[in-house]
Amino acid sequence: MTNKIVNQVTDKILNTENLVCLWDFEDGSLYSKGKYRYQLQPGGPGSIEVEKTGPSTGFSIRLEEEQYLFIPRSDCPGLNIYGKNAQVTVLALVKREPKTLMPDECEAVAGMWLESERKRQYCLFLNLWIHDSAHQVCGHVSGVGGPTEGEKWCMDASIGKTPVLRNEWTWVGFTYDGLLVKSYLNGALDLREGRNPYAYSQGLFDGGEKGADFTVGAVHRMGEMGNFFKGNMGALAVFDRALNELEMNNLYAL
Repeated sequence: MTNKIVNQVTDKILNTENLVCLWDFEDGSLYSKGKYRYQLQPGGPGSIEVEKTGPSTGFSIRLEEEQYLFIPRSDCPGLNIYGKNAQVTVLALVKREPKTLMPDECEAVAGMWLESERKRQYCLFLNLWIHDSAHQVCGHVSGVGGPTEGEKWCMDASIGKTPVLRNEWTWVGFTYDGLLVKSYLNGALDLREGRNPYAYSQGLFDGGEKGADFTVGAVHRMGEMGNFFKGNMGALAVFDRALNELEMNNLYAL
C-alpha cells in the first residue's frame, strides 16, 4: 500500500458527509478532526506510544496487549449513535500483529460496546470467533444491548471472507444502514454468503447515561477489559451515516 493511496483516503474522509470524528494521529495528536474534537485517553498498563511511522500522516499509535484508548461516554455525545433508524460507519487503518497473552481472542478495533453490563451498541472487530469465522473484518451491532435471543453472546455481525493479514497496513471497516451490516476490506465489500452483508433491522441500542464508553483497541467484557488489539493504528474514522459501497470504494481508490 503506497503513501499516495492512503493520503488520498484520509483527505477524502475529511470531505465526506456525516463525518463525526477522524483521528489520524498527525504530529502525535490524540484529538480528532471532523465535526467534533474529542481526545482519546490511554488505558491499561504503561504508556501508549505515538510512533513516527505509518502510511497516512507518518504517525500511528502503538497498542500492546492490555493497552487501549477510550473517551468517557459523557465526553463524546456525538459518538453515542443509537436508535431504531440509526446508521453508522467505522473505518480504520491498522497493522495487526500476533498476540501472545490470548492469541485466539477477538480483537476490538473501536466502538461503543459494553458487554459486561449488556449495553452493546456498535463496534468494529477483527477475528470474531463466531459462525466458523476467524481473522476477518467484522461489524458488530446490537439493538438489544444483551446477547442475541437464544444465544450466550451477541451473534449479530457482518463477517467477511478474507483474513486480515498481520504485519501489513490494511483498511478495515463496516457500515450499518438500519437494514444491512456490511464489512469492508481495503475499500471492497468482502462478500460472504449468509454473513456479509448481514440482515439486521433492530437498530442500535440506547445505553442511556450509563452506557458504553467509546473504546479503541479493547472492549469491557466479563467484568474487565479484554478483546485487545495488538499492533499499530494509523487512522480511525466514525460517521453517523452508512457510507454506500461506491463511497467506500472511492475512499480507497486512486
